Amino acid sequence: MLGSPGLLTDHYELTMIGAALRDGTAARSCVFEVFARRLPPGRRYGVVAGTGRLLDLLDDFRFDADEIGFLAGTKVINEETARWLESFKFKGDIWGYREGELYFPNSPILTVQGSFAECVVLETLVLSVLNHDSAIAAAAARMVTAAKGRPLIEMGSRRTHEQAAVAAARAAYLAGFASTSNLAAGMRYGIPTAGTAAHAYTLLHDDEQAAFASQLLTLGHDTTLLVDTYDITQGIRNAIEVAGPRLRAIRIDSGDLSVLAAQSRALLDELGAPDVKIVVSGDLDEYSIAALRAEPVDAYGAGTAVVTGSGAPTAGLVYKLVEVDGRPVVKRSENKRTIGGRKTAIRRHKPTGTAIEEVVASQHTPSRQPNDRLLQHRFVIDGARVPDLPTLNESRAHLRECLISIPWEGLKLSQGDPAIPVIQE
Repeated sequence: MLGSPGLLTDHYELTMIGAALRDGTAARSCVFEVFARRLPPGRRYGVVAGTGRLLDLLDDFRFDADEIGFLAGTKVINEETARWLESFKFKGDIWGYREGELYFPNSPILTVQGSFAECVVLETLVLSVLNHDSAIAAAAARMVTAAKGRPLIEMGSRRTHEQAAVAAARAAYLAGFASTSNLAAGMRYGIPTAGTAAHAYTLLHDDEQAAFASQLLTLGHDTTLLVDTYDITQGIRNAIEVAGPRLRAIRIDSGDLSVLAAQSRALLDELGAPDVKIVVSGDLDEYSIAALRAEPVDAYGAGTAVVTGSGAPTAGLVYKLVEVDGRPVVKRSENKRTIGGRKTAIRRHKPTGTAIEEVVASQHTPSRQPNDRLLQHRFVIDGARVPDLPTLNESRAHLRECLISIPWEGLKLSQGDPAIPVIQE
């Protein structure tokens, strides 16, 4: 694990800085913007996530002597660049959409202003954090919508990189998941953690009843017994025989969950345990969760689909130079064109609160109407973080309100246009 985020940077960022220092352009005032040219297939909105993590990493973004020695020794940098890195600290400004905000194609979700050198060296870190966390949050938000108010547990740590697992748990919680299995995320971000036992614990014991009795002895009746290690029907009978009707829940982790949930509910009721909840898990995504809406399922555990963005592991965000010394600059590459100039964005709403469009203006503020909401907020001024930025729980609540505000068609899981259009003014 690197001591600082400085080397979480692509090689060419530093070669550009070296060349710019040599020709005198490194200090030119620049504006870079983060946006998505399009949403992943099948998605009707994106979710901004990772800004809080990014600002934490930016606080520590430095290059120490060992790192500079490595860069110089491998001839990534020359002597002049080494001196620049020795004293590097970001001193520019950052604005952006707050965490939990929805975004759409060409939404200017982050704006970084400063010298060319200090802005470009942040490119890889900015995109790494925001692309990962926003992809996870968007997938998780779709699962939360599909669950229709039933709680979800994030349990994907074993399906991704160990550090990505912590970030994914944070993004899923931001999106509305109730808890995570990841203890590091619980400690670092205050996210509720959950978990009881795996099939291995049942297999450890001589029989299923002994495993259940042991778990109850330690955790009490406010626990969840995993009932599908052998035969699920007998597993449920054993669970109620050992725990009685005061058991909190059973969990089913395999099989046809729709059929098994209905059969399990009927059996639990027959055994006099109508208050015992049913938790299901096992490769769930937003589509399988939606398919279980009509079944007697009380909670879901989702893993692989969450931490991989449910088929869209990156948000497709890009970081582009749009202004140099106050002058708009435009990339004209085929299929990769940009709109020059620093952007300002507002979300326009009906009097009822329903969002109808996003208006983005270049080098000016869009004309304001009643019920408009300015989307960009200052995060960093002259290199210092703005105090009292929204907490993770506040951002979580903000996303909930944003999802309520978009037209209901925007919450569909089917293919379709973005939930609201983005208008370039």
